[in-house]
Amino acid sequence: MAPRDMVLVGAITAAHGIRGEVKLRSFTADPAAIASYSPLETASGGKIEIAKLRAQKEGFIAILKGVADRNAAEALRGTELFVPRERLPEPEDDEVYVHDLIGLPVHLADGSLLGEIVDVADYGAGDLIDVKVEGRRDTVLIPFASQYVLETAEDRIVVDLPEGYLDAEAQREDDER
Repeated sequence: MAPRDMVLVGAITAAHGIRGEVKLRSFTADPAAIASYSPLETASGGKIEIAKLRAQKEGFIAILKGVADRNAAEALRGTELFVPRERLPEPEDDEVYVHDLIGLPVHLADGSLLGEIVDVADYGAGDLIDVKVEGRRDTVLIPFASQYVLETAEDRIVVDLPEGYLDAEAQREDDER
């Protein structure tokens, strides 16, 4: 299956205890729903099945089928967990899967091409689309919020940026270098 057909839904962040439990972070809208997509797939094509899940402060503690000791759990640290796109429900009209944004062209409100989305980040205050700007070597972070994003379609995103926004972003990156 092509990587574009796989959606990142979680990650194993650490081992927990000595009986093979792992700390698991879910990226699904309802975090506990990650268990309903089991078995999950790894980037290398392996299968991981969640046998039991319990909430904790920063995610979940999970018991995985076939993982019986700390060494096996430690070996899974950093493993990203994926689900084939067709197993996910279709998003509502006002929703979008972050995964579906990667690679979309971004146009300005006047119709001109700004660039292409190369990543979507969330530093705690909401999603930011990372756009590789045409004709520049840098990228620009744009809040994925209604005041900036006018339209989200299957084939493009349209944004309306305040005057000077792109210049301010370029200056900020120059200052960081």
